[in-house]
Amino acid sequence: MEADVAPSALLQAIKLDGRIPVHIAIIMDGNGRWARSRGLARIRGHAAGMKSVREVIEGAIEAGVGVLTLYAFSQENWNRPAAEVAALMGLLQRYVVKERVELKRQGVRVQIFGDRDRLAASPKRAIEEIERVTEAGRVLKLNLMISYGSRAEIVRAARRLAARVDAGGLTPEDIDEETFASELYTAALPDPDLLIRTSGERRISNFLLWQLAYTELYITPILWPDFDREQLFAAIHDYQKRERRFGRVTAS
Repeated sequence: MEADVAPSALLQAIKLDGRIPVHIAIIMDGNGRWARSRGLARIRGHAAGMKSVREVIEGAIEAGVGVLTLYAFSQENWNRPAAEVAALMGLLQRYVVKERVELKRQGVRVQIFGDRDRLAASPKRAIEEIERVTEAGRVLKLNLMISYGSRAEIVRAARRLAARVDAGGLTPEDIDEETFASELYTAALPDPDLLIRTSGERRISNFLLWQLAYTELYITPILWPDFDREQLFAAIHDYQKRERRFGRVTAS
């Protein structure tokens, strides 16, 4: 990771405003199209996208964001050709091995959320190691959603609550929104303030369906490998122009 980058005018503007989103979530989309437009194999696009991961982590730290959640590999991605899945898993493993020391140095705590049982032993060990190495980080919480699907997460939470009821520690009447949210992967985190989706697609794609109830959405046509910290700052700047009402209205 690069360091000591001079602050941009856009960064200065968003920090002067002061309303920095506590939690930003990103659907990183467009790697395949980026590669195809250059006559490259899809995996080259995924590799190029790792640079953008580095950029948004550093940009989030510079801006003072507290939580950054990246949709890295969905449950639906398992349906891609086996060769591409294997390449993606290899890329993931190389990334966490390469970056873990630098992430620790910058005070980033990495957590992985998703169905780990589907991961092979080697990438599973790699993500467990980066969680261990960075567990003391206090500057930024970085959540990587791997083998993740929001509907599966909601079903998992329902099953865990059902088990608690069956064990006698909970009654159906005890289950409210707060209790339900306590069984999600993100139980210890605030809901995202801002969701960024690259590549111009206007879908949630089975990502944080419960948590995004009142999240501000920012859609950009920029493909993920071309997304950098300045683009992140632009999204935050756009967020700062909005009035968040959470269903309420201002009395006239």
